[in-house]
Amino acid sequence: MTPKALTLLIAAGLLAAALPGKPAAAQTGAASASVDPHANETKAQRDARMKWWREARFGMFIHWGLYAVPAGVYKGQNTGGLGEWIMRDDKIPVGYYADYAKQFDPEQFNATEWVSYAKTAGMKYIVMTAKHHEGFAMYPTKVDDFNINAQTNFKRDPIGEMAAACKKAGIKFGVYYSQNLDWHHPGGGTAGPAWDPAQKGSYDEYIKNVSAPQVKELVTRYHPAVIWWDIPSDLTPDQARALTSAFSSDPELIYNNRMGGGVAGDTETPEQHIPPKGFPGKDWETCMTINDTWGFKTNDTNFKPMELLLRNLIDIASKGGNYLLNVGPDAHGVIPSPEVDRLKEMGAWLKTNGQSIYATTPSPYQRLPFNGRATVKGNTIYLNVFTWPENGLRLAGLQTKVKGAKALATGQKLTVTKAADGTLSISKPSAIDSISTVIALDLTGAPVVTEAEVLIAPQTDGTYALNASDSTVVGNNIQVEHGDDNGANANLGYWTSLSAGAEWKVTVPAGADGVYTAKIDYAVDPGSADSIVTLQVDGADTGITGTIVKTGSWEDYQTLALTGTLTLTPGAHTIKIIPKSMPNGAVMNLRRVTLVR
Repeated sequence: MTPKALTLLIAAGLLAAALPGKPAAAQTGAASASVDPHANETKAQRDARMKWWREARFGMFIHWGLYAVPAGVYKGQNTGGLGEWIMRDDKIPVGYYADYAKQFDPEQFNATEWVSYAKTAGMKYIVMTAKHHEGFAMYPTKVDDFNINAQTNFKRDPIGEMAAACKKAGIKFGVYYSQNLDWHHPGGGTAGPAWDPAQKGSYDEYIKNVSAPQVKELVTRYHPAVIWWDIPSDLTPDQARALTSAFSSDPELIYNNRMGGGVAGDTETPEQHIPPKGFPGKDWETCMTINDTWGFKTNDTNFKPMELLLRNLIDIASKGGNYLLNVGPDAHGVIPSPEVDRLKEMGAWLKTNGQSIYATTPSPYQRLPFNGRATVKGNTIYLNVFTWPENGLRLAGLQTKVKGAKALATGQKLTVTKAADGTLSISKPSAIDSISTVIALDLTGAPVVTEAEVLIAPQTDGTYALNASDSTVVGNNIQVEHGDDNGANANLGYWTSLSAGAEWKVTVPAGADGVYTAKIDYAVDPGSADSIVTLQVDGADTGITGTIVKTGSWEDYQTLALTGTLTLTPGAHTIKIIPKSMPNGAVMNLRRVTLVR
């Protein structure tokens, strides 16, 4: 996958320009309709093709290649980057890196076992690396001999064995293929200057003689359900056609948006984060690691807690997306036990609560009055309650009549009462799940929701507390990360765009009008400091600004007084915080803005 800098470029749609040495695509935009095999399909055809994928919601990503041999260590030194990027990060010569194949003997690889992990986890599809940026094929390609069958003592076909095991288990199988970056074959993309003369060559010849024929092999030999491209480039129409030339043999094939050359693809691919609003009207999939790296890395033991992984899945489903969760097997063919353990725990929860995830549609609510998420399936709305509210579970704005309610895991029937203002109160089940308690509301029809506008009033001391949990995010390169205590420690994070921000609606009663100063509670890693932010009122600049100085880490929160003042008049106003500059790729983590009169 991609290090942070390239991930941000993908999100911004700027990656093609960041990869030098590629011929410019002649008339790429004009030719896009003709080079995309699915460009002319009808909505009904697309819906039928995407049906299984939209219902799946949860899949396994597998990053496995020669990078599992060095496992993050080169000449006795730990690499600071991602495990699978070690060749580029440490500028390892092509010949030296190729020799890792002599040490690659995954005698413990067992496709049936790997697929069983996905099955137990409740995953519905698997995507596995057939060739990553290192250029090494994990199947016996006939294009050249830089592959697992020709270069190692392991004379087998992992891609073929995984395809067969998935078919037997009833799980869809897909392949990841790095069509652009290839640090072994002459002419392949290098994501920056080449570091070895052996990499010099024609990009067009690389596409014609390596990428395109290998993609054809994968499609015609294994018939994958998904092609997962990575790192788009500025392909010419002829290059794009060459890469997709075999797709007509598998018209149901699904492929993502990372090919390049004007091919839109079927799915958006946010990496390592969850877009705050998803991608309304589009199919999308968040891919994420269980620890910090995609490929196996000996010293990466920063495994995410199961609670976070499961709540990520719930959050993604509530926004209409899929969760592609990665495992990184070692050079022996073993998936690390902490990853397996987490998959088993997720599967145990999904076994009783999966109805709230699979084949669901997004939440009808923009904002819930409790720490949790909602999904819909037919005439049922599922409430995933992360923390049961101390004052009881309430739900406002639901216009559709409720026929009944139950705790999904136990089947316990619950009481629903309706207040004069229409707010529903739902009784507390006897068993509360520490991760998420799912309440199923059976309705008389599809849920119809009318949400009242939330206006933040001044606190008793006259200040306004504009918390991250109460914000409305603007743009997709920012998200609300919910904390504990019903969101009290939530923060705005993954803020990586100048066009992204957050806003709050406030009400200013008579006597609360006047001049205010502002301060923020924030955290930022030293390497991402020095952004400048400003506040706006009703779309107009206020003159309040601040430079985001380093705090020590992304978790080290401090308070910073912004310079300048703003004036609030009686009535309703929109307060917005946006970055004016972002020199180091990210803005900050923000818990709250406080206005003080």
